[in-house]
Amino acid sequence: QVQLVESGGASVQPGESLRLSCQISGFTESFYCMGWFRQAPGKEREGVATIDHDGDTRYADSVKGRFTASQDNGKKTLYLEMNSLKPEDTAMYYCAVGTSGACITMGRYFAGRFNLEDITPRFGYWGQGTQVTVSS
Repeated sequence: QVQLVESGGASVQPGESLRLSCQISGFTESFYCMGWFRQAPGKEREGVATIDHDGDTRYADSVKGRFTASQDNGKKTLYLEMNSLKPEDTAMYYCAVGTSGACITMGRYFAGRFNLEDITPRFGYWGQGTQVTVSS
């Protein structure tokens, strides 16, 4: 049974940093796409970042240069380093694991050429989320 557990969410002030973690268990595929998504109250879910089995990363324009996705294969953990946080980053953050092709499609989503609801079915496993709140 595949399980994803996020942690690291907190309430911080603008400009501060956080590192989210996603502990993955029961997942044994060699080729995959791992993603970070977020959803703010009253807003649609949006993709934040992806990283594939080769370590290639893709980011939403809104976080590019501030957020960094990484993975520790030995610890089976996915990370999202978030710097220079802004109030608009406030949301519930979710990690997910999907097919390797999902990362390519997410790249097209980040470029504005795909709707997220058409891609998320390719992510078969999701965590429960961790809350990030950025306010002064």
